[in-house]
Amino acid sequence: MSSVLHIDNLSFGYSKEKLLFSHFSLDVKQGELKAIVGESGAGKSTLFEVILGNLQPLSGSVKRSDKVSQIFQDPYSSFHPSYTLLNQISDVAPLTNLDAYLKEINLEKELLNKLPHELSGGQLQRASILRAMLMQPELLLLDEPTSALDNVIQLEVMQMLLKRLDKTAMLLITHDMDLAAWCADEVIKI
Repeated sequence: MSSVLHIDNLSFGYSKEKLLFSHFSLDVKQGELKAIVGESGAGKSTLFEVILGNLQPLSGSVKRSDKVSQIFQDPYSSFHPSYTLLNQISDVAPLTNLDAYLKEINLEKELLNKLPHELSGGQLQRASILRAMLMQPELLLLDEPTSALDNVIQLEVMQMLLKRLDKTAMLLITHDMDLAAWCADEVIKI
């Protein structure tokens, strides 16, 4: 399997005196799910910003597929409040196989014609997953994708995501060691 993310000897900090990562390396191949775990403030979300190219490392390199998508921790902040979900999803992804994906994630099609605040947290997180899947990423970044959901919905969401591993690689950041141990091929503590 080929690597879709390769981080080599990465160092990053908002100042050179206080590094969040020092000489951090990671390789993620298609079909793998790796988890980054750490306390709040450890730099997990910052690592995603470096991977996406929004922040530049002090040293080291990040090589990744161009086909990257992200599922955010808070689905309400990942959608614009005054546009329908369908408008926002179609702006970034083709709607090819929409009905099949909706069935897979157990989301009713008519919900896509609503505004984000008209859905529950679980429904909106499913819409976020739908958007990410329609983008057909080779690498899917998962930023605490289940932390705002109840336990039953958490399990359903993670099971839906794990079914996608035949088509993509995933990097999960979480503070939940039990979740990481349950679903990841490798758990990396930062």
